[in-house]
Amino acid sequence: MPAASRSPEGAPLIVEGLRTPLARAGTELAGVPVHELLGAVLRGVVDRSAVEPRDLADVVVGNAAGGGGNLARLGALTAGLPERLPGITVDRQCGSGLDAIVLACRLVQAGAGAAYLAGGAESVSTAPVRGRRRPDGSVEFYRRAQHAPRDPAAAEPSDPDMGFAAETVAREGGIGRERQDDFALRSHARALRAAASGAFDGELVPVRVPGTEDWVTADNGPRPRLDARLLARFPAAFVPGGTVTAGNSCGDADGAAATLVLGPGCGPAPREGRAALAFLGAETVGVDPRRLGLGAAAAAEQLLALHGVRAAELGAIEFNEAFAGQVLACTDRLGLTGEDLDRALNTDGGALALGHAYGASGAVSVVRLLARAQGLPDGTLCLAMISSAGGIGTAALFTTVRGR
Repeated sequence: MPAASRSPEGAPLIVEGLRTPLARAGTELAGVPVHELLGAVLRGVVDRSAVEPRDLADVVVGNAAGGGGNLARLGALTAGLPERLPGITVDRQCGSGLDAIVLACRLVQAGAGAAYLAGGAESVSTAPVRGRRRPDGSVEFYRRAQHAPRDPAAAEPSDPDMGFAAETVAREGGIGRERQDDFALRSHARALRAAASGAFDGELVPVRVPGTEDWVTADNGPRPRLDARLLARFPAAFVPGGTVTAGNSCGDADGAAATLVLGPGCGPAPREGRAALAFLGAETVGVDPRRLGLGAAAAAEQLLALHGVRAAELGAIEFNEAFAGQVLACTDRLGLTGEDLDRALNTDGGALALGHAYGASGAVSVVRLLARAQGLPDGTLCLAMISSAGGIGTAALFTTVRGR
């Protein structure tokens, strides 16, 4: 595709984005139901952007571990949005929040509507216990959904847990323990630096804990006392003698994120001097479920090739850090090493420090890109990407713009 295709003229614009603080599951946000997390960011985006609720076409929300129903509708009503908004909830597991934003952008492109709220939400702390009914009427409880056909005779699990799959891609990519630990330490150090500098302040919506006067105002995942010596003490978490540990894996988190997606000439322009993200395109692809962590790289490869973009041209990349080994396997595959990696990837840390709020994480990545865009020149290419259970990856390409 020629370079002219990168022009944002007529492209859907993400003009506002906010997130709740991310809190380790079972901690500060454990008492906040998922629809209240979502309602807080939806309301925050509407108030911050001054969009007229009557102009909204719909609310598109990603969720992975909730109890069903239509979280988007419940969150919209909780936020006090018009009753006429039906809401639609997307489940692409970890990619749900990013796919929800992509869907909203494509609805704008298709002419279905001109203004959408889109994002994701997850309360790992309050997610329902899962069970399936046996023929005799008893209930079998299970920890996670099935994502691929299971073959008991296979030499390796055909539907592996994410940690086991992370071991596989790290081993096959030649990514050792020290490199994984170094990357995890990088994530915590960058997140701590960003928090101390106020880099997160403009994207955070405080959340009130129900029944109290307490407000959660900051992420609680980054660990200031973490160092290389402590990381080296963690044992293998998933495979005996392996390299993936609790220290170089993300923690589960509660949180939500939302964006405002507008069509050309619709609704409020970005606040004066603010950059927006113009949507250029997205790809979602499947890979071997046994190597599910590589999905993001496969999607990004396909997307960048379609747009004639080299990975080194990207000015900002937000990639959910489920496992350090998985992130590094993907960036190696994309040819992002050294200076380009240091300059562009997760410059304020990622899920290894902040935590992984499943269906919200892809939306958090877009909110983070929008925040980073404020310090980037117009025309900077930005990428959000995420891998999902079952061997799926989504990548979305944007460019920074000011003015409309």
